[in-house]
Amino acid sequence: MTCDFTLGQGVAFHKMQGCGNDFVIIDNRELAVPVERMPEWARLVCRKCFGVGADGLIFLETAPQGSGLDFRWHFYNADGSRAEMCGNGARCASKLGNLLGFASKKHVLGTDAGGVRSEVLDNGQVKVRLTPPQDLRPGQVLDVDGEKLTVHFVNTGVPHAVVFLDDVSLADVKRLGKAIRFHEAFAPKGTNANFVTVKDSGSLLLRTYERGVEDETYACGTGACASAVIAHSLGLSGPEVNVTTTGGEVLGVSLEEGHVVLRGAAEVCFSGVLYPKALGLSLG
Repeated sequence: MTCDFTLGQGVAFHKMQGCGNDFVIIDNRELAVPVERMPEWARLVCRKCFGVGADGLIFLETAPQGSGLDFRWHFYNADGSRAEMCGNGARCASKLGNLLGFASKKHVLGTDAGGVRSEVLDNGQVKVRLTPPQDLRPGQVLDVDGEKLTVHFVNTGVPHAVVFLDDVSLADVKRLGKAIRFHEAFAPKGTNANFVTVKDSGSLLLRTYERGVEDETYACGTGACASAVIAHSLGLSGPEVNVTTTGGEVLGVSLEEGHVVLRGAAEVCFSGVLYPKALGLSLG
């Protein structure tokens, strides 16, 4: 894509949000940004005010032949770190991949955590089946910034710590989330931190401090899944729950035959053209 001004070559992008998690998504089939350049792209494109602004940047590509995947992504957090998985990002990528002709409504998306089975539903929502949860560690009592907290842990594609509170609206998410994210118990890679209130056996309230964004976000799909897995393992909820996020959106989580299924909205907010030269990037 070119323009008639002095801005240089433009790059088409799509801005999507899944329950308040927002992403810039780029079709990389012809653009061919090399993997070694992608972290820099993520930092500059996701930078608010100076770039497009987002929680993460996703490049979509054709899957290798014989891989069993319909297409694959390269996912980067806003700070340029690569993430193995992102539940809300997967739902957005799956919906856009279908719209761009990468795959049919039912497909398999390739992530660093493995193939994710996805389905774009007729109501516009997207359902993804995550890889099986791993490394469940309930009931760790940790010193978190001078407070003794019971912290549970599970990996739902990416690492998640979960803390249950009587009233999550009162939680100092930024302070405690940052302390948990960098706690020595989760070194060296760190963890995401989730703060959860159980309303009843079918409803959770969730606030998440996300690794890589380094702040509280409006939603976190893998965090919703981690919270549901741990709540169910502790007998606090059933196998199906609705998780209300900071942004007020609701994610549906169900535990099915050792897998976690995440369902929710994924919307294309707008599409446009970004100019790499203006962001200090190049295509060469």
